[in-house]
Amino acid sequence: MPDTLPPDSSVSPPLKRILVIDDEADIRESLDTLLSLDGYLVDLAENGTEGLRKSEAGNYDLILLDLMMSDLTGMEVLKEIRERDKETPVFMITAYGSVEVAVSALKAGANDYFSKPWDNEKLLIEIDRMIAHSRLERENVQLKRAFKQQYSFPNIIAKNERMLRILDLVSQVAPSRANILITGETGTGKELIAKAIHAHSVRADQPFVPVNSGSFPADLLESALFGHVKGAFTGAIATHKGYFETANKGTIFFDEIGTISPETQVKLLRVIQEREFVPVGATETVKVDVRIIAATNADLKRLVEEGKFREDLYYRLNVINLTLPPLRERKEDIPRLVEYFFVKYSRENEKFLDSDQRSLLHFEPEAMQLLMDYNWPGNVRELENAVERAVVLASQPTVSVDVLPDSLLQAAGVRIRRDESGTLPADASLFEVVADFERRKIIEALETTNWSQTEAAEKLSIPLSTLNQKIKRLNIDVRRKGGAGSNG
Repeated sequence: MPDTLPPDSSVSPPLKRILVIDDEADIRESLDTLLSLDGYLVDLAENGTEGLRKSEAGNYDLILLDLMMSDLTGMEVLKEIRERDKETPVFMITAYGSVEVAVSALKAGANDYFSKPWDNEKLLIEIDRMIAHSRLERENVQLKRAFKQQYSFPNIIAKNERMLRILDLVSQVAPSRANILITGETGTGKELIAKAIHAHSVRADQPFVPVNSGSFPADLLESALFGHVKGAFTGAIATHKGYFETANKGTIFFDEIGTISPETQVKLLRVIQEREFVPVGATETVKVDVRIIAATNADLKRLVEEGKFREDLYYRLNVINLTLPPLRERKEDIPRLVEYFFVKYSRENEKFLDSDQRSLLHFEPEAMQLLMDYNWPGNVRELENAVERAVVLASQPTVSVDVLPDSLLQAAGVRIRRDESGTLPADASLFEVVADFERRKIIEALETTNWSQTEAAEKLSIPLSTLNQKIKRLNIDVRRKGGAGSNG
């Protein structure tokens, strides 16, 4: 794990949103104008019922709430808001200013109190101060939460809110005995989460036994899980202890649980219900105390409906469900994942390390942008492979796009825009300018070497493999070019 990762400051803060709940149209319009001119995004509700609906559906930085309304009073609305939301600041506004009303509102959870007519300047100052204070508190909570999880789960990198919620749930359910089903696409880190659950459970000092259900033929999985006695079948020359017995007192992790046969599903259900099994060829039962964590990238519910997976087993496994988001839905985690994998593989390959064993490698901006834009069908596993490749191929600390996998470069493509005269437009990006320059220099080198890629690579002082990658990435067509040695 790399040293403490700093908060990501590359993303601009979102615009501040305010909900105004007031049944007087002129008040709503007045506040809308005042707040909009001050740079706020304003949403309006014309009564308490609409205000409750919008406050539940939206994500507001502050709520301005009228005390006296026709359908619900401001105090009633405030009470319902506070039952589900303790954090969003609420300012009460009323024409009936009195100390008693103000105290009641503050006791009920309001953050401040203004009487009509209010002072616009003072109202804006207090709103800005309260939102800034509220955001700071939330950022501190998130920062503490992230650091806590960083040290609780040192091999899991997460800034994405969905992943942080999953890690919160992992901390909560790990000490229990409940079976857990982890779902998500291939490469999202299901086994990593399973190991984290085991590591934070009371079974942490007992075995964690992973079983790749899909890698076993149906006739061998039963023996692998439950073991067999000598002579149970042809080739059983000795008694063999199965995974369940090996995992006794610990955790067994079934990867791709949806692939197991109906016959094995029945026996697995018995183990869950009775905590015992009979090894293949044996007559006596073996008692075990094993927690089961299962994972799948398949839709088990659909397999149940199709009759391919037992419904009773599904519900026995799915006591707690954790669904991991794909990497394309948590792209804010990519920079930190890249940094983590740079450290991991720089250490493994003993290259580009500083005195504190931290990696000196970093992607150039264009390469990092390609990583952020890519859809990552293979998820975190594919990203890890891409970074490992970059570490192995890197010849300097700044890693260029040329060491990225072909699949990523081909998916991204390099589109160089040109105007009618064939030149780059005035608003061309740095990436386009560099790509255009590279393309022209490579074509020039190929033309002067009669399209020999080997000679062109020597002329450009780059490895032939790098030239080949650039030719693919820049869409340079060498198939129609003549001359000896056109393939290098």
